[in-house]
Amino acid sequence: MIGWWFRIWSLLGLLSKVLPLPSQIRIGAIFTDDQKDCPAELAFKYAIYKINKAHDVLPNNTLVYDIQYVPKEDSFRTTKRIWSLLGLLSKVLPLPSQIRIGAIFTDDQKDCPAELAFKYAIYKINKAHDVLPNNTLVYDIQYVPKEDSFRTTKKVCNQVEHGLLALFGPSDLLLGGHIQSICDALDIPHLEARNDFENNFKEFSLNLHPSQEMMNQAYKDIMTYLNWTSAAILYEDEYGLIRLQDLVRSPPSRNIELYIRQTVPRNYRAVLREIKKKGITNILVDTDPVNMKYFFRVILQLQMNNPNYHYSFTSFDVETFDLEDFKYNDVNITAFRIVDLDNPRVKEELFEMEAISPIGTAILNRSQSILTEPALIYDSVYVFAKGLEKALTEGPELFMTTLSCEEELPWNGGSTLLKYISSIETEGLTGPISFSDNKRSDYKLDLLKLREHKMVKVGEWNPRQGLNITDPYAFTQGRPPNITLRVMTRIEQPFVTFTKIKDGAEPIGNDRFEGFCVDLLEHIAELVGFNYVIELIPDNNYGALDLSTGEWNGLVRELMYDNADLAMGAMTINFAREAVIDFTKPFMNLGISILYKIPSGKPTRLFSFMNPLAVEIWLYVLAAYMLVSFTLFVMARFSPYEWNNPHPCITENEVKENQFSVSNSFWFITGTFLRQGSGLNPKAASTRIVGAIWWFFTLIIISSYTANLAAFLTVERMITPIENDEDLAKQSEIAYGTLSGGSTMTFFRDSKIDVYKKMWNFMENHQPSVFVTNYDEGISRVKRGGYAFLMESTMLDYVVQRDCNLTQIGGLLDSKGYGIATPKGSKWRDHLSLAILELQEKGTIQMLYNKWWKNTGDVCTRQDKSKDSKANPLSVKNIGGVFVVLLCGLSLAIVVAVLEFCWNSRKNAQSDHQSLCSEMAEELRFAMRCRGARQKPALRRSCSRCSPENTYVPSSLEFSKALNGSEKTVYSGAFGFNDMIAHAHGEGESLTNGQAHHDHIYD
Repeated sequence: MIGWWFRIWSLLGLLSKVLPLPSQIRIGAIFTDDQKDCPAELAFKYAIYKINKAHDVLPNNTLVYDIQYVPKEDSFRTTKRIWSLLGLLSKVLPLPSQIRIGAIFTDDQKDCPAELAFKYAIYKINKAHDVLPNNTLVYDIQYVPKEDSFRTTKKVCNQVEHGLLALFGPSDLLLGGHIQSICDALDIPHLEARNDFENNFKEFSLNLHPSQEMMNQAYKDIMTYLNWTSAAILYEDEYGLIRLQDLVRSPPSRNIELYIRQTVPRNYRAVLREIKKKGITNILVDTDPVNMKYFFRVILQLQMNNPNYHYSFTSFDVETFDLEDFKYNDVNITAFRIVDLDNPRVKEELFEMEAISPIGTAILNRSQSILTEPALIYDSVYVFAKGLEKALTEGPELFMTTLSCEEELPWNGGSTLLKYISSIETEGLTGPISFSDNKRSDYKLDLLKLREHKMVKVGEWNPRQGLNITDPYAFTQGRPPNITLRVMTRIEQPFVTFTKIKDGAEPIGNDRFEGFCVDLLEHIAELVGFNYVIELIPDNNYGALDLSTGEWNGLVRELMYDNADLAMGAMTINFAREAVIDFTKPFMNLGISILYKIPSGKPTRLFSFMNPLAVEIWLYVLAAYMLVSFTLFVMARFSPYEWNNPHPCITENEVKENQFSVSNSFWFITGTFLRQGSGLNPKAASTRIVGAIWWFFTLIIISSYTANLAAFLTVERMITPIENDEDLAKQSEIAYGTLSGGSTMTFFRDSKIDVYKKMWNFMENHQPSVFVTNYDEGISRVKRGGYAFLMESTMLDYVVQRDCNLTQIGGLLDSKGYGIATPKGSKWRDHLSLAILELQEKGTIQMLYNKWWKNTGDVCTRQDKSKDSKANPLSVKNIGGVFVVLLCGLSLAIVVAVLEFCWNSRKNAQSDHQSLCSEMAEELRFAMRCRGARQKPALRRSCSRCSPENTYVPSSLEFSKALNGSEKTVYSGAFGFNDMIAHAHGEGESLTNGQAHHDHIYD
């Protein structure tokens, strides 16, 4: 033992000084056969164990050993083992980035779906990098003649010498057995996807196909359930009887009579005719799927396709066959399947596979489904990849070793890799995958039965729980008594709610629930004849389609996957749901309506006469009154046409008077506002514009006030911000939404009507979200205000009758109904519909409606809101436009006044031969002067282009003296004449009756 210590220590010290060492150092040992487990071998192992544990020598490395046993005194075999061991040590390499795996297919499988599935799985793993992100899988596919074990062995050994981590296939039973022995000898993981009838343990082979032992148990279970007393077992090849021998040796019942025959396509007719003569109607068929069409043809020829016959096939792919000739004659055809084509995950995987052309499309058959063998091979590649990834991340470092069939030296890493592969638990195309003793232990088989349209699922089988029939009527001519249906629903008042606890006794079973639907279900069950168990849906949804994934949730999903027999509640019948499930006749008609909060009223006040206008409107009216009065006063002083002779009869009066003083301006505005006269009439265009726009303003204000006052003091009607769905769509201040995932949301989402499309865009983009998870949340948001809830009228009616602060806005947006949902093709639908029609004719449904809507004792006493509610005062939002019009009118008047002022100043400047600025400054100083505000002297000016010779002067007029010594002449006459001349001013203006041209200018 001391010698072993010294030799190993010396060798390690020498190696550490000469060569760079890998993390795992491999050393070998040779012992004779009689030294196995002797003290010398144990000392060798203990020395390596202690060095690895202590880490005082080679702290960064680990020793691994390879012990070979040789016959004593056999130098030839000893030398061979030593040289092989030394050669092996030199061939140990770290695992490369490219992982090489091999596959064996027979010549007739070239480019078949199985081979393409193998290639596609490797392609997807390499592309996605979700498994083995740091490695790449490469494959070595070899084709071999069927039943040629010699050439198969040669090709496998050639693959092994080039380095493999795993080997896949083949599907042939004979060749598979030879490859198993090679992989067992070299410790290479071998993954299979074939039906292996041998029950013995395979050390390095993993088979994803369910074992024949478990399949025989499944056949026994279905025979027991169907109570077969006689059956015929037909098998095709010599292995068929071996596969079914457990079924023959230990039948499901002692009373069953088995008739076993081997048959091939050429004698199908003779064998089936013999079975028909014996009166056997239950037949278990184990035949090659390729020959299935010939078997079906013989069944039709012998007229063995009536309901008395039951054919059960061992193939997993019966669903993919053409069964058109058997759909409508009620013949019983059953089979198991391992690929659940109705599973959304499988559908998604097949959809992605179909998109990869040409490999992906060639894997699928004409019905765009996948056969069992390609699915199993696809899953086996993924199981290997996930197991290798787990070994690389959790296990010891793996090394590649060049192996040889001649040397028969095993790969030490093979057992480690196989351990991690067999520990994988995952979900594949063939369902859940896990292993026990290198056999598949966790899987689910769907029991299919031919119905009117296709093969449909009627039950399940798994190794742990056995057979579970989900459709008990699939194998009966009528409905057997004492049938219990699974009814799923959700809590929704008053349809389904929890029963209140009475006397401290908590209800159990169906007594836990009460409501309209519970009572209705009880009446229907009594008429149709069935028992039921009520269960709640886990996600609390009725069912909505996710457009991004194409998957349903809620009650619809449970019915689609046959997890429930019936679904009942406030479940709306619509097109999308009807496409995947069935509905009965509606038991209640309804529509979408709007729930809103009634505006709260205010107490009557002493100054209620001010209520028709909001406070800000009164303030704005007062401000407008002040502004217009002041504007009229200022413009009257600026405008030359508001200065008139106070005494028209006195022609030589040199003083002009302005009627719009400050007090008169306010009096004029006050009189017109109160619809009374003031004795003042504006003459200038600018002041007339002010007067006209003020009259318009007072007209709108007084009319609006009068109309709203009548609403306040007579019949004060309830006024809500919205009256219908169009009002709701036009505004954005009041948020509105629906129940998330319900038919109401689907209605708006799929609607093509512009109003509803606009409402959906608002709901979809509004933040925070306007969708609620249940009705209680929506009602609570309505009570808080600023929110309208779009809900179904039946629920709205129930809520409104119990809360007088809530009301319905508008009518119904659509028309639809509630129905009982069943799985697609369920025979219960027609029976339930007849029961619903009978209950409607008897008035039972209306009685139940009154019971749960009106006679519950919690209905509020709703008063006449049309008499008690207050009308809303008019605010800026209602009549703010009239103020805008007023401001625009004042602005126009100011512009006109400025133009009048400028025009008059320009004419005076031309007459006085002075600058325009000087004239405007003089006029402006007078207009802004407070003293003598109402009067100003009239300056006598004559037109520079007129003369007494060419000017016609009436007899009633006389010339006045020129002012300031100039030759200017001003004509003064009667009051009406001066006013007429003032409005007809302008150079060159023609006067009728032969009057000459002249200018009339006021200063």
